[in-house]
Amino acid sequence: MQTDIDPRSLIGRKAFDRDGAKIGTVDEVYLDDATGEPEWAAVRTGLFGRDAFVPLEPSRIEGDSLHIPYERALIKEAPDFGVGRHLSPEQELQLYHHYGLELPPPEGSEASEAPEAPGAPAARGPSASAPPAGSEGPGEGGEGSAAGSGG
Repeated sequence: MQTDIDPRSLIGRKAFDRDGAKIGTVDEVYLDDATGEPEWAAVRTGLFGRDAFVPLEPSRIEGDSLHIPYERALIKEAPDFGVGRHLSPEQELQLYHHYGLELPPPEGSEASEAPEAPGAPAARGPSASAPPAGSEGPGEGGEGSAAGSGG
């Protein structure tokens, strides 16, 4: 996905599956704690407002829409962890397995060492200012921060 886009600009966009079927609307965007880059999006699906987490890396933006290269059924079966919270390393692992994605290199390896972006905290939004009690701090374990609609 384009890394020069403001994560907040994704919120409210319509999301479509690989066949062009509408899935829902982007509710929140989750940033990688180590890099500050958008990593996951929570897409509000259906009448009852369930959120399906989708990976942003293989997805693409076309016009005002987010196109996710997976079947609608797979997206709708994705784990729902609730929005507005930090994704734990275990939750991220579940998502990687669900979508059959290659796991990122472990922290500390040469491929994953990236300097902290000076402007990254500003893009994290109010719900990501501090991890929940009992969780690891930012940058540990690769969990994601929410940059949501503030609500």
